[in-house]
Amino acid sequence: MSSTRKSLSDPGPSPIPNAQKFRFGLVVSQWHDDITGPLSKGAVDTLLEYGAREDSIYRIDVPGTFELPMGARMLNSRTKLDAIICIGCVIKGETAHNEYINQAVANGLVQFGLMSGIPCVFGVLTPNSLEQAQDRAGGKHGNKGIEAAVTAIQMAHLKHGSRDAGASIGFGQTSGG
Repeated sequence: MSSTRKSLSDPGPSPIPNAQKFRFGLVVSQWHDDITGPLSKGAVDTLLEYGAREDSIYRIDVPGTFELPMGARMLNSRTKLDAIICIGCVIKGETAHNEYINQAVANGLVQFGLMSGIPCVFGVLTPNSLEQAQDRAGGKHGNKGIEAAVTAIQMAHLKHGSRDAGASIGFGQTSGG
């Protein structure tokens, strides 16, 4: 399937809600910082572009991707957040370590999000090579940090029941007639 968009990180024609009233967490893996650095910058720049205040973005760095779920929990315990973006990169190697790490992190972030009620965005790259990671951290496939930030904004709006977060299709709501 081909894409007509120049950047795969372009959110498309759907409007992105304003992020001004929300507080965001950013948990960033230090491992592969040449990749996670541009991803986290893309996320922060996007949050700011859509109205988030700089003093409403809280960041914690963790040693590696495996530590992202615990970092999310620690950051959430320090301040009330509306969504947390977790940024990491696990490049496939000669062993299956990447499969174990990716599965554990995905499960940990889902569990944290469900238990805490805080949307937790999986901004982890799982490429087969460093080149593929670079392509997704500001290269030819865009910046996945931008996508993670857009998701966090949308989820914060959904969490708080904002009317502009999505169109109703009639489930769970009744009209006055």
